[in-house]
Amino acid sequence: MPVGQVETFEFQAEAQQLLQLMIHSVYANKDVFLRELVSNASDALDKLRLQSLIDKELDADTGDLRIELAADPAQRTLTVRDNGIGMTRDQVIELIGTIARSGTAEFVSRWQQAKQDGTAELIGKFGIGFYSSFMVADRVVMITRRAGEAEATRWESTGSGTYEISTVADAAPGTSVTLHLKPADEDDQLHDYTDPAVLRRIVKRYSDFIAWPIRMSEPDTDQPATLNSRKALWSRPAADITPDEYTEFYRHVSHDWTDPLETIHLRAEGALEFDALLFLPTRAPYDLFSRDARRGVQLYIKRVFIMDDCQALLPEYLRFVKGVVDSADLSLNVSREILQQDRQIQTIHRRLVKKVLGTLKDMLAKDPERYTGFWREFGQAVKEGLVNDPDNRAAILDVVQLASTRDPARPTTLREYAERMTPDQTEIFYLVGEQRTTLANSPHLEAFAANGVEVLLLHDPVDAMWVEMVGDYDGKPFASASRGEVDLKTPSDQAPDSGDYTELLAWLGTRLGEKVKQVRLSTRLTTSAACLVSDAFDAPPALERLYRAMGQDMPKTKRILELNPQHPLVDKLRAAHAERGDDDSLAETGELVYAMAVLAEGGELDDPAGFTRRLADRLARTL
Repeated sequence: MPVGQVETFEFQAEAQQLLQLMIHSVYANKDVFLRELVSNASDALDKLRLQSLIDKELDADTGDLRIELAADPAQRTLTVRDNGIGMTRDQVIELIGTIARSGTAEFVSRWQQAKQDGTAELIGKFGIGFYSSFMVADRVVMITRRAGEAEATRWESTGSGTYEISTVADAAPGTSVTLHLKPADEDDQLHDYTDPAVLRRIVKRYSDFIAWPIRMSEPDTDQPATLNSRKALWSRPAADITPDEYTEFYRHVSHDWTDPLETIHLRAEGALEFDALLFLPTRAPYDLFSRDARRGVQLYIKRVFIMDDCQALLPEYLRFVKGVVDSADLSLNVSREILQQDRQIQTIHRRLVKKVLGTLKDMLAKDPERYTGFWREFGQAVKEGLVNDPDNRAAILDVVQLASTRDPARPTTLREYAERMTPDQTEIFYLVGEQRTTLANSPHLEAFAANGVEVLLLHDPVDAMWVEMVGDYDGKPFASASRGEVDLKTPSDQAPDSGDYTELLAWLGTRLGEKVKQVRLSTRLTTSAACLVSDAFDAPPALERLYRAMGQDMPKTKRILELNPQHPLVDKLRAAHAERGDDDSLAETGELVYAMAVLAEGGELDDPAGFTRRLADRLARTL
């Protein structure tokens, strides 16, 4: 085409429809237009550097590759310029004019399908990123000159009915895109993109780690300022990075001014390549268990920021992990704002979870005290994975730390517990409740303590759920110390002869019939008078309370009242019943025994006022 001659093309009707959809519907945030233009410019610089290595005869200056921003408030224009590979006229029509050339009903259909199911991969195929400029501009002018070519191509459009292409003789190598900006409208989140402060903010958010310098002339200065740090720490070899650099970067991405507890630097190569730089914080944030808390790592595509809280890459129970994942292989929807749930994401997800859990296991083995500090802050969240992530359940069990009766000051791992099991012990015993102190003093533990059997004390809300779901550890089943019959396989634990107590047990079972399933003699009590236990296959009270707290209606399960025949109170109650079975005061005593069993395990009485009246009356009569 002769220099200066302008050729006009018309958008087809479907293309106009698509362009309007893209301008008004695709992007939630108008600021991303600059991210898209800078990303295109970065790609052009990458291609020029590569082409100059392949083609030694290419006459291209690669000494100062850069991206420039030039704002003109008086003219209301913003120009994004690079000295990269540039495009020929045919490439402009092929790449930039694709929407016009492919503006067919078929394309609109594909776009509508992409909106419905989020599966169509349109990025990079139809110039969507470039056309985001029309969100903020009434007119866009692009001038581009291919490296090694003498002439440049000018493309111009208002994004309405037509676009124009012409040839330019005296343009610099590379590409410049000039936006004739719409008036600023803060109500429509249309900012003043000629304001240097606005441009610095957008570059810092989306393009801070682009490898090439992004420069902008500052007012009243001759030297342009570089807006981006270019410090994509995750892309450098770990051996070249100092601890101070890791700490500075952690503070940048986490907004936490303490040092990270642990750094995880991962580079995956092969069919799916990605870099990850993750951090384990030293302390838990105040909103770790808040439903509205922000969670997830930052996602970058070729160093371009995509989203802040990418929940798809790490599971909910690792929500405290901070950091960055960067991959050129992930599929995005058309606006680059939502990840597709595809195989690549699942692969990265699996790799990251495996790496984090492996790091925790190494820390536990090499530095137990530091790991205990981590577990104190984040252990309750990690244990959620035992419920929600069955694929990694075995790995999580290996890093779990739990309180036990062995040492009040030091938690234990399941591996350590298993190694300490007595020769005849086949089960891992546990007790679930809401307070560790209450559990440690529970009457359910008396026979275990007498026989030197360790019991895990599970007092986090999630414990009641996971211990029921997991079933066993390393082939050793979990067994509740407050459920079913206790059989510690020692002579002291043989079931007592209930012959002398038959009438008492039957009578008390009748009197408490609305409250208990059964009354029987206990093999687990040595000093307390009574305790409540669940039947072998009944849901424990802690699990019932947890489900009710989650809004699920669960019927209250009747429990079994166990009596200690060696306790003076129980023995005297038996004798009194044999002597005067119809005495109303005996029924009151039975109610008090039941209430004491409820309180001993940290439970709540249905009628606490009635209990205190009966207790006060009984105490008064003894004085």
